Amino acid sequence: MLTKDEKKLLKTLAIKDKTKYQVGKSEITDSLLTMLDKALEARELIRIEVLKSASTPIMELTLDLSSKLHADVVSVVGRVIILFRRNKENPKIKLK
Repeated sequence: MLTKDEKKLLKTLAIKDKTKYQVGKSEITDSLLTMLDKALEARELIRIEVLKSASTPIMELTLDLSSKLHADVVSVVGRVIILFRRNKENPKIKLK
């Protein structure tokens, strides 16, 4: 579970990162989960844009993704989800 200060730091880092992943009308597929899992392993912090073609509510998608990827939800703003999962072997982001 992330603290308020940790979330604030992670939001700042996520805003600077231009890389975004997208969830569209096919929503959560095995290939999407595999791609996001690899991204979390490599980067620890990812931004996911939910396209307007997705029919599932954003909060429901957020909870599904976070539980399936074993990641913490940093923030949901508009149609953008930010997820964080610490790499246990080689952490890249230092939290207090």
